[in-house]
Amino acid sequence: MKKNRWVLRMVILLALSAALNMTVTAAAEAGSSGDPLVTLSYLNETFLNTILQRVDQKIAARNSQIAQQAGVSVSGGTSASFTVVTLSSGQTLTGDIGCEVMLRVGSAVCVSPSAPGLIDETTASVLNNSGALSQNHLYMMTIEGRGVKATAATTKLLVRGSYTLSE
Repeated sequence: MKKNRWVLRMVILLALSAALNMTVTAAAEAGSSGDPLVTLSYLNETFLNTILQRVDQKIAARNSQIAQQAGVSVSGGTSASFTVVTLSSGQTLTGDIGCEVMLRVGSAVCVSPSAPGLIDETTASVLNNSGALSQNHLYMMTIEGRGVKATAATTKLLVRGSYTLSE
């Protein structure tokens, strides 16, 4: 008698499981031609463009990272926002006219073939060739060929504007 109850319970459990499975299968009919989850126009017009933009951003970031590691020129930054740039000892950042830099970590000196070198916007003074940058001071390059050379193992700058890096 106890054996029959066990078999009966198992049959009822299997019947309930089968009924639940059929209900879920019937409800999950989405994706058919009558009820598509995603339209082809969405894939072609929205989703594909989003994926391509993300890929382009990743490629640009990777190319920039590779170029910086190789010590070749890298242009970067926009005039509206600051970019964190990390230099190792001996690396030089040369900015275009109007480029601004702020020393945040480490130490650096002005690189300039002639006077004036960099304009210290914080104190309204001039920093000439080989002059040490002060931390948290904002410097502007007003003449071509001006830059900043890292003198510490790790130097971090905030940079706004176009620039190039070299060894």
